[in-house]
Amino acid sequence: MSARTAHLATTDQPQPQPLRSTRILSLALNLPGPAALMRCARLGAECTKLEPPPATGHPSADPMGIYSPAAYATLHAGVRVVHAHLKTPEGQAVLHEELARTDVLITSFRPSALGKLGLAWDALQARYPRLSLVRIVGAAAERAEEPGHDLTYLADAGLVTGTEMPPTLYADMGGALMASEAVLQALLERARTGHGVCIEVALADAAAWLAQPRDWGLTTPDGDVGGQHAGYRIYPCADGRVAVAALEPHFAARLCTAAGLPASGDADVLRAPATHLAVAAFLRTQTRAQLDALAVAQDIPLHTLA
Repeated sequence: MSARTAHLATTDQPQPQPLRSTRILSLALNLPGPAALMRCARLGAECTKLEPPPATGHPSADPMGIYSPAAYATLHAGVRVVHAHLKTPEGQAVLHEELARTDVLITSFRPSALGKLGLAWDALQARYPRLSLVRIVGAAAERAEEPGHDLTYLADAGLVTGTEMPPTLYADMGGALMASEAVLQALLERARTGHGVCIEVALADAAAWLAQPRDWGLTTPDGDVGGQHAGYRIYPCADGRVAVAALEPHFAARLCTAAGLPASGDADVLRAPATHLAVAAFLRTQTRAQLDALAVAQDIPLHTLA
C-alpha cells in the first residue's frame, strides 16, 4: 500500500451483508455489547436491544445513555430497543417472545446473574436448540465473576504505564470486535451442526490479544516499532509533531534522502544514533505544511499533529 492510499480510500462503497436475515438480541449494557451489536447491524443483522425501562427523568437505563447520549445514539442506530424488567413475569414474557425468534443472544452479565434470570446455557439450549449465546464477561472461566472494567483489564495485560489514562477503551472495543466475530462463528457452527453454541468472550482476553506486539518485543523501546528505528517514531517539528512510519526500506530511504543522509533502507543504519539525530534535526526545521507536502511529493508515510 502506498503512503497515501489510506487517505484516498472511501467508505461509501456497498459493503457485504453476511448477517442479512439474522436476528440478534442483546441484553448487554455499557460499551462492549452495544458496540458488538452495532457491528452486527452494519453487517446486515436485524438487531434488537432489550433493556430495563429508564428511570423518571433519564433517557435510558443503559449507563451509556446517561453519561454519553451521543455515544448511545451512535451505538443504537438501526437497533430496535425494547424495554422490560427481566426480574418480573411480564419482563420474562417479553424476553422469551424475543428469544423464540432470535438466532444469537448477546449478554454481558456475570454467569451467576444469567442463571438467576433463567438464561444459563443449559436452560437456553434445552428450550431453544438453534439459539446461540455470545456471553461477554470480564475475565474467562473461573474469573468470570470478578468485577472489573476496561482499565483493570488493560492494567492486567501490562498496557497501563505511569498514571496517564489510556487514550481509548481498548479492551472494551477489542472485546466488541471479538464478540461480533463470535456471532459469525456461532452461525457457521449452527450451519454445520444444526445446533446453537455458547461462546464466551472475555475482555481480559481482548486486552491480552492487543498486548501481544508488546509481548513479542515489537513495541518495547528496543523494538523497531517501539522507537529503535529512526523511520518509525514521533518527532517534534517546527510547529507541532510528526508521526513518521517509514519502516519499509523504500520509505526509509526516501526519509533519509529528505534529511540529507545517504539513501538507505538498511535496518542497522536506521537504528544508529547518528541517523536518529539527523532525522530529528531535519524534522525540527520543517513546518507541518512542509511535511504534509513532502509526504505527498516523496510518498513517505507520515502524519503531522498539532
